[in-house]
Amino acid sequence: MNYRLRLRGDWDQLKGKLQQAYTQLTDEDLTYVEGKGHELVGRLQAKLGKRKRQIVKMLNAL
Repeated sequence: MNYRLRLRGDWDQLKGKLQQAYTQLTDEDLTYVEGKGHELVGRLQAKLGKRKRQIVKMLNAL
């Protein structure tokens, strides 16, 4: 199934929110390059042990 990642706002602010909620995430884990959201999702899946759908939903809710 294909899930769409829709990041809104300043990535640095969103990254800060994620690091507060998940203290195990590093700056490297949260590196985001426009057009390569699938890489970010993959890193977060591996680090947080969640499904792709859950990661995308979490990021889109920020």
